[in-house]
Amino acid sequence: MNEPDILEQDDELFEHHRITADAKQSLVRIDKFLMARLPNVTRTKIQAGIHEGFVRVNEKSIKPNYKVHPNDVITVSMPEPPRDNTVVPENIALDIVYEDAHLMVINKPPGMVVHPAYQNWTGTVVNALAYHFQNLPEMPGNDGRPGLVHRIDKDTSGLLVIAKDEPTLTALAKQFFDHTIERRYHAIVWGVPEPPQGTINVNVGRSLRDRRVTTAFPEGDMGRHAITHYTLLQDLRYVSVVECKLETGRTHQIRAHMKYLGHPLFNDALYGGDQVLKGTVFTKYKQFVENCFEIIPRQALHAKTLGFVHPVTKQFMQFDSELPADFKAAIEKWEHYVKYN
Repeated sequence: MNEPDILEQDDELFEHHRITADAKQSLVRIDKFLMARLPNVTRTKIQAGIHEGFVRVNEKSIKPNYKVHPNDVITVSMPEPPRDNTVVPENIALDIVYEDAHLMVINKPPGMVVHPAYQNWTGTVVNALAYHFQNLPEMPGNDGRPGLVHRIDKDTSGLLVIAKDEPTLTALAKQFFDHTIERRYHAIVWGVPEPPQGTINVNVGRSLRDRRVTTAFPEGDMGRHAITHYTLLQDLRYVSVVECKLETGRTHQIRAHMKYLGHPLFNDALYGGDQVLKGTVFTKYKQFVENCFEIIPRQALHAKTLGFVHPVTKQFMQFDSELPADFKAAIEKWEHYVKYN
């Protein structure tokens, strides 16, 4: 499943739990130890937290197979401070692409956070859902995210599926876990990928230097398994439009994989795409790029296509969305530039 916790400002971690092992504690794996002490947290989540560096023992990072010793002090810290998980309903309009008794598909605009989190407690998709619907289901350990099966970054636009009942939520979550969901994104990237079609099969995980950033670990010794299939759609000389099909759904996967490939997303400040990475040194060209940055003041990424098997009807459903106005305007500006320069 997707787990993109979005950090907007800094990499500070906030302590949520501090547990001191008993003086007679027997040796037991850290994940099993925490499962018995943290309510509604799965072993998978705990292991992911260990990989991300959120779990420390005696103020030191540990591996998932670490065994707890007597008097160990275990801390669990998160990117956002502890808070009441109550979601405040807000009357926010949703762009509903499809809806039936069991689920809905929405088209999220850029700039809208999916769920409440540190520095973004209001104005989110979940706040809107809490207003529009009553008693939407929540996943265990997923408090405050009614009906939410997956999510996309704040400044990424595009399609999201929302469950309206518990069986639908569970069935859709399993499809994400099994990687059977079809997810195709369109992106504007710096440069032109060569070859024009390929697969990036490289682990990704939170950077050891900057916790806001997901980085590639090509040696496979760190991070989590991640696969992105890409196809060149339009060659614009200095930038290009690519389609990225997700096989897995890791935090910032496309952004990290395309940077690893040498083609960061256009105007992706977190991954270096907000600099002039291809083209001439002439002032006129630099000004043109700056104008493009103003047209699309975010990473140029859009969740365009979403496909899944309807948990009730068992029919495969596929939804496609229009590129947002800023995305289309940026492409048109580049098309004009390469045609006349």
